[in-house]
Amino acid sequence: MIAKSTWIKSRYSGGAGGDCVEVRSTPDAVHVRDSGRIRAPRLAFPTASWAVFIGHIAAP
Repeated sequence: MIAKSTWIKSRYSGGAGGDCVEVRSTPDAVHVRDSGRIRAPRLAFPTASWAVFIGHIAAP
């Protein structure tokens, strides 16, 4: 069971719909979903793997 936490929409997502993602963090994983299809299957990544991913995309 996923701990209760807040979904956060990408700041790059516009208000007109389209392709948007939301994430939420729990102690063990980061969950990713399509904000237009919130009941659809979601992805879950181990927290450490997500940190490595973010480090790569944030690097110049």
